[in-house]
Amino acid sequence: MQPIKTAFFSGTFNPVHTGHLILANYLCEYEGFDEIWLSVSPQNPLREKLSSNNDRQRIEMLNMAVNGNSKIRTTDIEFTLPRPSYTIQTLEALRKKHPERIFTLIIGADNWLSFNRWKDYNKIIEEYPIYIYPRRGYDIDERSLPANVKLCHAPIIEISSTQIRQGISEGKNMNYFIPRPVYDYIINHGLYKNKD
Repeated sequence: MQPIKTAFFSGTFNPVHTGHLILANYLCEYEGFDEIWLSVSPQNPLREKLSSNNDRQRIEMLNMAVNGNSKIRTTDIEFTLPRPSYTIQTLEALRKKHPERIFTLIIGADNWLSFNRWKDYNKIIEEYPIYIYPRRGYDIDERSLPANVKLCHAPIIEISSTQIRQGISEGKNMNYFIPRPVYDYIINHGLYKNKD
């Protein structure tokens, strides 16, 4: 039996937006993955800690966003592991729990340029395939990449969660930036009313 090619894409998803989903869709349809797993990161050691209530809401919104898509799934694996959340620990836990799958790490070009700050980054490069998606302003020289690392040519979507949070806090209509169920959830729960 062939292993299931699974892309693993972790992020704050605060909130998930159409850019995240376009990237996930691209990876499944153009890069040959059987599935892509999206994971809310509870505490990125390189970012500010979010509240536990915010964690729960981000998971709910992510589940709403991918509902009905058989190739795009969510996982709460990072909430079962010690914090802060280190990618190497997550990947090892996934491999142990799902030996029938080959996991590929998905990261943005901005993260690749600071990848040497990640815990055990050399081990990740040696043991796991990595796909880098493009971000404007972060140029990657494909010729310099290790054999296990590939630059994918997904479309560059200039939408950010920060932009969405700010827009909502200013009373702007952001409904086309976010899947409709997620937008309704944000409005109904009064999220992002204050700038953060």
